[in-house]
Amino acid sequence: MLVADDQELVRTGFRVILEAEGDISVVAEAENGNEAIRHAALEKPDVVLMDIRMPELDGLAATERILRQPNPPTVVVLTTFDQNEYVYRALRAGAAGFLLKDAPSTRLIAAVRAAATGDSLIEPSITQRLVERFAEAAASSGLPPQLALLTGRELEMLRLIARGLSNAEIAAEAVVAETTVKTHVARILAKLGVRDRVQAVVVAYETGFVTRSGRSD
Repeated sequence: MLVADDQELVRTGFRVILEAEGDISVVAEAENGNEAIRHAALEKPDVVLMDIRMPELDGLAATERILRQPNPPTVVVLTTFDQNEYVYRALRAGAAGFLLKDAPSTRLIAAVRAAATGDSLIEPSITQRLVERFAEAAASSGLPPQLALLTGRELEMLRLIARGLSNAEIAAEAVVAETTVKTHVARILAKLGVRDRVQAVVVAYETGFVTRSGRSD
């Protein structure tokens, strides 16, 4: 994986935490967005851990360019609460998720592992706050065409995904096998034409299907 952050101590800390797991290897580090783009193209990491505020080129612009590369890596954005609008734009550009920079190491490791398998870790307290805030103006009445393709069961699964629940948590709440949830999630992503769960959450809020109360309209 690639770690991009303008602070050397932060990069070193992430490397130590991640490589201590044994199954995660940091192949490169970048201190600005331009370096991140170059390393992503040369090293072909599976995952990029991207800070937003960096010199020369910020993490948002770097994320957009990296995700336009052939066979791009999965990007997980690092943020703080005062960067809401930028994080939302990063998600719209295709980032697979984001974490607070002071998140526990267990969440960092879980996010990287999820991204490496094509999944994404969604922090409910962060994702819902951001998407709700910036999707309100875009909310529309009724189901748009892409949501109309979903079955009733898939719409229920989308509501649970939008709450930030993992597959295991959804399985427990819906009283189904986790493999069944994975099948539903795959079908939802395909029908919505999105790459991961985070993008599905964005759609759920942008269309007004899920509201600030967490209920579907």
